[in-house]
Amino acid sequence: MSTLDAPSREPKDWSADMAAVALHGDRDCFLRIYDHFMPRVCQYLRGMGAPDAVAEELAQEAMLRLWQHAAGYDPARSAVSTWLFRIARNLHIDRIRREPATHQGLGQEVEFDVELQPDPASAEDYAESVHLKRRIDALSSVQARLIRMSYFEAKTHQEIAGELSMPLGTVKSHLRRAFLRLQGEIGGQP
Repeated sequence: MSTLDAPSREPKDWSADMAAVALHGDRDCFLRIYDHFMPRVCQYLRGMGAPDAVAEELAQEAMLRLWQHAAGYDPARSAVSTWLFRIARNLHIDRIRREPATHQGLGQEVEFDVELQPDPASAEDYAESVHLKRRIDALSSVQARLIRMSYFEAKTHQEIAGELSMPLGTVKSHLRRAFLRLQGEIGGQP
């Protein structure tokens, strides 16, 4: 396969679709944007601590605002994904501020540290990382801990075995099973 045939990892440029929505109220372009971003925005909001129903409601509101304010989008300032994820984030923060009693314990999650913010250029990558974190959290506690130590703390199998007082073969087999489980679950996603 030549480099011309290789699939691009570059994100799609949605600015032409946004221009069609802004200028002509193009429903087909809006539906393409909606179909692509709706599940990602929901996932992003769930990663910020919003319950499933609230995440879906806020994502719907974000998509409605995209439709209503499409003319306010400036492709020179940001990607469509950045603009949309920022709308969703602001809606989430506004909801928490309006309903503090229903979101006890979430106050710490609203205090965003600039360094912890997802890179606006990679908001979709952030949503995917939230999805991966949920998959890792669903593993057994031993497997989840080993995955975190191996991949996120960059520890060798030998270092993990020593730190946890586990036989090296046990560490390797647990990691292999955890990796296969993650790979199967992620591979099964549409």
